[in-house]
Amino acid sequence: MTPALFNLGGAALAAEQKSAEVTHWGARIAWVVGVLIFIGFVYWLMRQGWKWRGTLQSDLPELPAVPKATGPATLSMSGRYHGSTTAGQWLDRIVAHGLGVRSKAELTLTAEGVNVVRPGANDFFIPADALREARTEKAIAGKVLPEGGLLVVTWAHGDKLIDSGFRSDRASEHAAWIEAINSMNHPTTTTEGAAR
Repeated sequence: MTPALFNLGGAALAAEQKSAEVTHWGARIAWVVGVLIFIGFVYWLMRQGWKWRGTLQSDLPELPAVPKATGPATLSMSGRYHGSTTAGQWLDRIVAHGLGVRSKAELTLTAEGVNVVRPGANDFFIPADALREARTEKAIAGKVLPEGGLLVVTWAHGDKLIDSGFRSDRASEHAAWIEAINSMNHPTTTTEGAAR
């Protein structure tokens, strides 16, 4: 067979290969609707789980209000708030009072405590006498970062110890925060994170 004849045969074969026309629109639409309903159901289940977790944590007291007058800022930091967990249990997320909502955050450390301002989410305040320690970790409730990429502040609220995770826009700031919080006069409690 000559190359010209072969090319002619290949062109004729390519011309015959066409996509089949869709004739079963009803079945395709039913599949699309079914998938959308399934996705909506899964989203609804996740939302119900979040609400149920909040209900289980309803015994957590309201978060302290920011004092009207605070002293001068010792440190300030802008970054992200990644969530709060039961101290030492990095997967036991706390969602009550908006603590489960990730957001941008502006932190300010004063002699009175740590003020956490979160645009689009509930602000909260950690009084100085509630602070227990600060350290770096690599993970907290669904967020994993490089080793030491997360500033974790442990604090007491009601009868519960809470780990709150923050990441500064400049990770080099974490060391100053750890030194400042750990040097404050508060009860010494160590809560090493669970093995990861």
